[in-house]
Amino acid sequence: MKPYFIQFSFYYEGELGKNRKIFRKVINSMSLAAIVLCAGNGTRMNSNLPKVLHKLAGFPLIHHVMNTVQELGVSKTVIVAGKDIDKVSKVAFDFSNDVIIEKQDKQLGTGHAVQKALPALKDFDGDVIILYGDVPFITPVTINKMLTTKKQGSDIVVLGFEASQAGAYGRVVTNSDKIEKIVEAKDASDTELQIKSCNSGVILTNCKNLTQLVKLLKNNNASKEYYLTDIVAIANSQNQKCSLLLCSEAETMGINTRHELAYAENLFQNRSREKFLDIGVTLASPETTIFSMDTVIGRDTFIGQNVVFEPGVTIETGAIIKPFCHLESCHIGSCAEIGPFAHIRPGTEIGNSARIGNFVETKNAKIGEFSKINHLSYVGDAKTGQKVNIGAGTITCNYDGLNKHITIIEDGAFIGSNSSLVAPLKIEQNSIIAAGSVITKDVPKNSLGIARSDQKNLLGRAKEIMKKLKKNKAKTEKANG
Repeated sequence: MKPYFIQFSFYYEGELGKNRKIFRKVINSMSLAAIVLCAGNGTRMNSNLPKVLHKLAGFPLIHHVMNTVQELGVSKTVIVAGKDIDKVSKVAFDFSNDVIIEKQDKQLGTGHAVQKALPALKDFDGDVIILYGDVPFITPVTINKMLTTKKQGSDIVVLGFEASQAGAYGRVVTNSDKIEKIVEAKDASDTELQIKSCNSGVILTNCKNLTQLVKLLKNNNASKEYYLTDIVAIANSQNQKCSLLLCSEAETMGINTRHELAYAENLFQNRSREKFLDIGVTLASPETTIFSMDTVIGRDTFIGQNVVFEPGVTIETGAIIKPFCHLESCHIGSCAEIGPFAHIRPGTEIGNSARIGNFVETKNAKIGEFSKINHLSYVGDAKTGQKVNIGAGTITCNYDGLNKHITIIEDGAFIGSNSSLVAPLKIEQNSIIAAGSVITKDVPKNSLGIARSDQKNLLGRAKEIMKKLKKNKAKTEKANG
């Protein structure tokens, strides 16, 4: 599913908006490609699903990275996948068809993975940013800073962070404003392990330079792998300038286990809650509200407790979303009221000032302005006009077992409670459907549609029936002991 709106969890919308012109200005003056490494086996996830396909904020991890790449407006994106290339390719193409997929048959390190990507960039003359499919929080703001650093005279820019607990992170060894080398923790000396600056793995350099440097990589290390980070020492031996740019540790967070995925989800949700509160959205119970990566909410909207936003939700200003609602791939108009306990499913468009009440489900439905579906109804594959009232228990019978059919309800129509509208069907302006009707034919405007069997009252039969029921019940109880 393609996001409706590009949004990043570590920068508030205002800050991102201020920086967008900077992104475009820098990118327009130089060409940029991205290599996204996704070939890791992800064994610590203990899953049959490739690590980069696990979801964060409603989207696969790889989509978060592709979202960043898309915002940067890169010229080419190359994704390197491993044994699960078919699964990764499908999900990547769901986001964008404008990517190149390359396979790394054997996991011989990040340097080897980049070597597999470079043939797809053989005719490319520009800079390359190397990203990771399991590191979802790197933002365009940070990459823009890397581009600026390179433009100021660096040949290679490495993204690093100062870790609270450096542990197994690679250490960045610096001298003044230059990087001397990057050393993996398992290969580091005791002195090097005391260094606070750690390597994120994200590197920016010129494509031709990258191509030449990775050719010189060796695997004479503890893991017998080709480390991409070794290009820094090689570049230094060629008198190139290698610079370090620091960002927050949280932004460089990699996800390798379910615990880390849960932590990342919690981090994303907390930052999203802060962002929406800051831009003027009321959250009655912030800790119980769940957002997706692409959730868009206008200011002066009220969100009750235990509301879940799946991907693809946009809400205009002044809407009210009452507690325990579940929304997915839908648009809610200005000043509309939803819930409580409403399920707004994909393809739904709720008009301005419309009202969707408790225990109402909509799907692929366009609900006109000021219309009401107050409670206990299902409206699917339907289109209503303005000021339509749909009574409790109404169902649009949209599926015949093979095909879906459309119900059209025009302006001002009134649908009585417990009505079944059998599509395809059209109820014209200002018509009334009598409660309890099963409507199978179009209803002309200003007409009363009624379709129910005649009522018969059999006098005295109630007492007779109850006497018989009691007698049968007594026999059954006696037989059962």
